[in-house]
Amino acid sequence: MSSSTAAGTTAGTTAAAAVAGVTDATFAAEVLDERLPVLVEFTADWCPPCRMIAPVLADLAEQEAGRLKIVALDVDANPQTQAAYGVLSMPTLMLFRAGEPVASLVGARSKARLLRDLDGLLD
Repeated sequence: MSSSTAAGTTAGTTAAAAVAGVTDATFAAEVLDERLPVLVEFTADWCPPCRMIAPVLADLAEQEAGRLKIVALDVDANPQTQAAYGVLSMPTLMLFRAGEPVASLVGARSKARLLRDLDGLLD
């Protein structure tokens, strides 16, 4: 059991390094005022699919650096932003362009599927 905990911690640490965290207080500056498109992962510590998609988002953040910013918002610690955008399920991935949400995807997915889902929304 401790090895799976260690693996989960390592994956979370790696994902955290590539995907910045945002809060209710920093959301406007980090997401709404950003010139690049921003993919926000609405996540929670208790959510297994959120842990599954974390390495996918970390890889995508590195691959699309300069074209797409990816951030994570812990819904338990930041309920105002979650409520403002009507997010009910985790993980929810919401793409923002010019401060406006333009797409919302619910559930974990592979990197290939996520890239297909975002195709045409990033250019």
